[in-house]
Amino acid sequence: MQSRPYSYLFSISYYGARYKGWAPQPNQQTVQRRLERVLRHVLGHEDFSLIGASRTDSGVSCVGGFVQVFLRDEVEMDLLLPQFNEHLPQDIHLNSVKEVSTTFNLIQSVKKKTYRYYFSNSSDFHPFASAFMVNASEELNWEAMNEACKSFIGKHDFKSFCKPSENKTDYNREVLSAEICDSNEFMGQYFPHKIYYFQITGTGFLHHQVRMMMSALWQIGKGEMDLSEIEARFESSDRFEKLPPAPANGLVLWETILDNLRGFPNLEGFDLQN
Repeated sequence: MQSRPYSYLFSISYYGARYKGWAPQPNQQTVQRRLERVLRHVLGHEDFSLIGASRTDSGVSCVGGFVQVFLRDEVEMDLLLPQFNEHLPQDIHLNSVKEVSTTFNLIQSVKKKTYRYYFSNSSDFHPFASAFMVNASEELNWEAMNEACKSFIGKHDFKSFCKPSENKTDYNREVLSAEICDSNEFMGQYFPHKIYYFQITGTGFLHHQVRMMMSALWQIGKGEMDLSEIEARFESSDRFEKLPPAPANGLVLWETILDNLRGFPNLEGFDLQN
């Protein structure tokens, strides 16, 4: 039961290269730990708590995320927003804020998420571009990779496409869409002429799931994995060797869609897709 009666919903973006993921870890710089430090400084106390809509992994970035902050006393949070951003490092930004009821549960309100994994297929890849994407220099069978994307769509057991946990028993997740697209987000002399991203939308994702799916797509594109193996992995994950996750630097949490927020009229006009 949340004892702090005031709650504020922030939209957040961050570049994850310098952080060991979202969640606090001992002696490690994480996004949540950095955000808590700034909140303590600006608010002048530490009588607050917060939760994030997603616990992104080390090195993973976020364009469209959310964080909910609980406080004992009411504050004009929209007036404090510029101060938060002034003290945050430039690779973390709070985009907007609205007060919500404490009965609003951010975790349970996440309806779907979209991830993008950026990559190139270049023979002349500049090191500077590696901050935002991964280069797969081998010749790729794009038709096979696009067919593989279609195989991911639907409800499946993704145990073979994630890092299993001793405490987890349910590996079923629903993928709503999956495709490979041309990118125009990165341009300039240090970026490849052609950049792509694997875009996937689902109701929820497992640890390393998107990165292992990207790894499978590259293996299929290079002819190292048969397309039929995707379905076989859904049916019997224990038959296959564990897939290596694709590097974290290409992955971005692109969008988080929250469920119907009727009953919270103070959210009207809040762009939930920021």
